[in-house]
Amino acid sequence: MSWLATALAGILGIATPAVAHLAAERSTRAPAQTDIASSAGIPVALVHDQPYPPRTVERPDRPKHRRHPANVAVVVAAPTPAATAPAIPAGPQLLVDVPGAGIVAHRSPWSSSPKAGIVAATSKYYHVPITLWVEDTSANGDWGKVQLPYVYPRTFGWIRLDGLKHETTGVVVSVDLSEHTVRVYQRGQLRYRVMAATGASWSPTPPGDYVVTDRVPFGSGSALGSFAFGISGIQPRLPAGWSGGNQLAIHGTNDPSSIGRSVSAGCVRVSEWSLAHFKPLLRLGTPVLIRP
Repeated sequence: MSWLATALAGILGIATPAVAHLAAERSTRAPAQTDIASSAGIPVALVHDQPYPPRTVERPDRPKHRRHPANVAVVVAAPTPAATAPAIPAGPQLLVDVPGAGIVAHRSPWSSSPKAGIVAATSKYYHVPITLWVEDTSANGDWGKVQLPYVYPRTFGWIRLDGLKHETTGVVVSVDLSEHTVRVYQRGQLRYRVMAATGASWSPTPPGDYVVTDRVPFGSGSALGSFAFGISGIQPRLPAGWSGGNQLAIHGTNDPSSIGRSVSAGCVRVSEWSLAHFKPLLRLGTPVLIRP
């Protein structure tokens, strides 16, 4: 049998280094990477990102017992809960154009109801005709529930819909202040999710339901970046000495490092990449939902 033992030893001597080489090659191979778009160093998560597939590792010779030193605490990390997608209205959203003289809003959907206020006909600073988002309609469809522009605290009212120009949009913007994120949905599907800067602790961004009222381009190097989407809200807690107006907006910035932090006077700052992708979608009247 000595010749057989010699032959087996020769075979094992050749096979063992080869197997070891394959194992080393597998252990050093980098996992697949998820593509992340970026603009000026600001990461932008793409909606087609997918998690790594699960991998099962078998241990044929699992030890029966494993003792830990008496002075070492064994800590089991709790699983991180998955982020919950914000609730957004489903289906096409009804928009109406406010007439040139403005329109009276009532507290309830009938004419004898007390007045809630007057809906302004044009935007606060740029005097652009306002398009409103109708959040709900009365049972007979004659009245629409809207948020009054540039009123704080946020106030809703009911307006008569007959005689108003109607249109719809499939785009909704959701701003999550706790996550510092802006999500843009189109026909119920998430199109973009980007990081954003929000209001500082002394001038927090006020939550509420708003609409886009202005689309304003700016020159190179502007503190507002290249573009701003003015919205129908105001900042009631401006920083001391502030002289830049109180209308809220989603705009760019000349300080990309601020994105992802709570540092603004109340507006929402995003990257130039984000502005370029938002511009074709965020028309006048687009709903903007800002949540804590």
